[in-house]
Amino acid sequence: MISVIIPVYNEEENLPILAKRLFSVLRKLGGEFEVIFVDDGSTDKSLAVMRGLQKDYPQLRIIKLQRNCGQTAAFDCGFKAARGDIIVTLDADLQNDPKDIPKMIEKLKNCDMVYGWRRKRRDPLLKLISSKIANYIRNKLSGEDIKDTGCSLKAYKKDCLNNLKLYNGMHRFLPTLIRLEGFKVAEVEVSHHPRKYG
Repeated sequence: MISVIIPVYNEEENLPILAKRLFSVLRKLGGEFEVIFVDDGSTDKSLAVMRGLQKDYPQLRIIKLQRNCGQTAAFDCGFKAARGDIIVTLDADLQNDPKDIPKMIEKLKNCDMVYGWRRKRRDPLLKLISSKIANYIRNKLSGEDIKDTGCSLKAYKKDCLNNLKLYNGMHRFLPTLIRLEGFKVAEVEVSHHPRKYG
């Protein structure tokens, strides 16, 4: 079974589009799946939109956090609730492309975790520069060569998540943390789209 975990913070316009694209991909894969939206204290109509989507998508589950706790907490909450033996994470802002999920799952046959590399990022210049600097510093400190620590599109075998204790901001270090646990980590080039809403 595949569990897809998506943190949501004020993404009401993106959610119907994301659900349509994501469920189309997952249905083509065959087999059982679930999608877990973790509402990270949204202040817009995201929660109502998610509840409305459940009528069309019965595999959709919702976890509601009482306040905005951040992406690491949302992922951690989803990891603990997931029923699948394969876990996929992505953002709700439509910048990650669900069409990349099949090749990430295929890559998992030879490793324990796959992280996405957005070779052609569609972000504002300031965000691109700050990300390059952060990746450089992180790799210097860790002795690694991870090209894109900020990409939320990742796939995991559930076993490699069992012993992790996550704190604020640590979702950026998941490839390193999982490698330190003795698991094999791989990289896959993925698409990236500019943000339209939210």
